Amino acid sequence: MVSNRPFSPAQLGPPAHATIMPALTLNHLRRHAVARSLGRPTTLARAIERLGFVQADPIRAPARAQDLILRHRVADYRAGDLERLYPRLPIEEDCLVNYGFLPRATLALLHPRQVKRPWDAETEARAAEVLAFVRQRGPTHPRDVLAAFAHGTVRGYWGGDLNASTQILDGLHYRGLLRVVRRESGTRVYAAVDHPPVDDSPAARAARADALVRLVVQKYAPLPSPSLGYLVGLLGYGAPQLRTECRAALGRARSRLPSAEVDGLRWYWPDGEDPAGRRWRGGPTARLLAPFDPVVWDRLRFERLWGWAYKFEAYTPAAKRSFGHYALPLLWRDRVPGWATVSSRGGGLAVQIGFAGERPTDPAFAPAVDAELARLQQFLQAAPDRPSRKTPSPATG
Repeated sequence: MVSNRPFSPAQLGPPAHATIMPALTLNHLRRHAVARSLGRPTTLARAIERLGFVQADPIRAPARAQDLILRHRVADYRAGDLERLYPRLPIEEDCLVNYGFLPRATLALLHPRQVKRPWDAETEARAAEVLAFVRQRGPTHPRDVLAAFAHGTVRGYWGGDLNASTQILDGLHYRGLLRVVRRESGTRVYAAVDHPPVDDSPAARAARADALVRLVVQKYAPLPSPSLGYLVGLLGYGAPQLRTECRAALGRARSRLPSAEVDGLRWYWPDGEDPAGRRWRGGPTARLLAPFDPVVWDRLRFERLWGWAYKFEAYTPAAKRSFGHYALPLLWRDRVPGWATVSSRGGGLAVQIGFAGERPTDPAFAPAVDAELARLQQFLQAAPDRPSRKTPSPATG
């Protein structure tokens, strides 16, 4: 019998050769977020190149954030390796979305940096004196500047008095007139630096802004739209002179990048990646992540992907803390069921683990956590003269 109803090609379904893409879900995004950031460990130089930026934090609980981030991505990494090997590597301490370590080549996107609030005439004169002192002296420890100048104190942003000479050194570093050549027991040692001139044409400024937006997408993807906008806003810290260009670059990125709407939010990721095609191959592995690890850094993304709100409470009064002074998110396979606070005690580790919901019932969970704590213990036992066979020189890395 022949039907008289209008015929639609859609009734035939897709052609035999067509690929039906699965609907993207939070499960896909979760696996993609973990797998793309936590790949096979490599050398220190290559890990920083892959990450694009490693956020720094001075708190040791049980180690600095930069070391806790790198230990998952660098083969045979030990606490303090970054500080020890820094002078030999093509990396710099500088500002991007916050303060940290980045490949030296990235400085061309950030400098010459134009600050939002210029110094007053008195501070400008003092800064010129300090810069001339460092240029003449060479690598300079802050104590040498303190001994040479009596600049007094200034009021700190968070209250309290700060040494004015130290603040001038920080300001010269931020302006790109000094660089960190090494650290001594955690204290920055500075030397004068001159950045090469850059093309300041509108097209060149737009290209630098596009490159900066690509950098943060590469590091923190997959990103929900509000987080992408927030990160691009934070680029005003590392490149205040490109604020307008970065806002325009954000619009171009949102129109160009692969994206999908999942759970009521638009998500973005770099070209060439397929979150829906990512298969989980991580095995029964547990990892304790730094609060600033790119896997967990974005708190909006964290809550969407793992279903609970994680907070960094190091600066929260103890009585108001829910997680502890320095809670490390506990990654189990591609889930984050809870957190741990860890401290060194009596040659071992004092560990407290909390869960946002039910404790995982998988029998592999407890052995995986024990194995992670053993790795953490080994990571903390760093010898100052440990050979660096696995970290290449700048010429080879």
